Amino acid sequence: MNDLIVNGHSALDYAKMACDALMKKFAAEDLPPKGRFHYHQGVFLSGMQKTYLLSGEEKYYDYCKAWVDSIIDGDGNITKFDTTQLDDMQPGVLLYLLYSKTKDARYKKALDTLIPLIKDFPKNPEGGFWHKGRYPQQMWLDGLYMAGPICAEYAKTFDAPELFDLCAFQALLMEKKTKDEKTGLWYHAWDYAKVQPWANPENGHSPEFWGRSIGWVPVAIFEELDSFPEDHKDRAELIRAACDLLKAVVKYQDSESGLWYQVIDKGDRPENWLESSCTCLFVGAICKAVRNGYLDKSYLEYAKKGYEGIINRLRYDDEGYVIIDNICVGTGVGDYEHYCNRGTGENDLHGAGAFLIMSTEVAQAF
Repeated sequence: MNDLIVNGHSALDYAKMACDALMKKFAAEDLPPKGRFHYHQGVFLSGMQKTYLLSGEEKYYDYCKAWVDSIIDGDGNITKFDTTQLDDMQPGVLLYLLYSKTKDARYKKALDTLIPLIKDFPKNPEGGFWHKGRYPQQMWLDGLYMAGPICAEYAKTFDAPELFDLCAFQALLMEKKTKDEKTGLWYHAWDYAKVQPWANPENGHSPEFWGRSIGWVPVAIFEELDSFPEDHKDRAELIRAACDLLKAVVKYQDSESGLWYQVIDKGDRPENWLESSCTCLFVGAICKAVRNGYLDKSYLEYAKKGYEGIINRLRYDDEGYVIIDNICVGTGVGDYEHYCNRGTGENDLHGAGAFLIMSTEVAQAF
């Protein structure tokens, strides 16, 4: 592992710097939304687990464990989560490492609570998961990341092969319903009922290509494939779908900065802006695709440029802690103005998690 040195630091250095900045800001149990089992904490802490596995620094493992233990009680019950949202299933990915290291039955019980909820989650008539209970019939790209990796790892760890089929079905249905054949990009969402204000009345898909939602797709699929059997019937199709999407995405990388835009195909339009979290997800996914032999090594040039763009954008506070900025806050589905008008955050957990995904993959790809 040679790593890529930018401004005097390796990618693993930057991952540790991001972890340290958030650990300084929040006690583990105070990570927002405080007291709730939710993907905001889950994506950040799964990135911290990746950092722990590369660095071996126990403080990162201990911090993740402290958060989980603050919200899973002594009997293995998750004390606060919303069973009507796929978003509140995602932190289950943290439990596998904890269970592997401790053999504490609480973590297995929590997983055994989450997986049936996902299997029985409401589906539209074509079999696609609703994104949330209050969004009936709608599939959002983000949902692949929320429900997929936890199911694939459960399938591998506890011999539940039907969950591999579930992951593959959801991803390939999402491609079928959201892929734009002209650009190769995937629209943010699809409404089976075609009744949402944003839904195309002919095919139900939303009108724009939102960066971070697209970024979740290859990240989710490649995490699932870490668990999938080599001979699974849909493995090749999943690799093709994710790689086709990345091949489309790289065409829209900003040539000057190396970053990607909030609405990624409209970089020449007013009010659009270069967004950090989607750039991190694209870079991380490209690195992993090359590392696993899914994409040719030539694609690392796009990843290198994007990585350097993010690193050169970093700021530092008065104590020297890193600040990741220009992170889109959470957002629903909408039109061009909707995405462009969304606010931004600094060291938002979405963006910090994406930054950790990127940094740990760069550390292994170069």
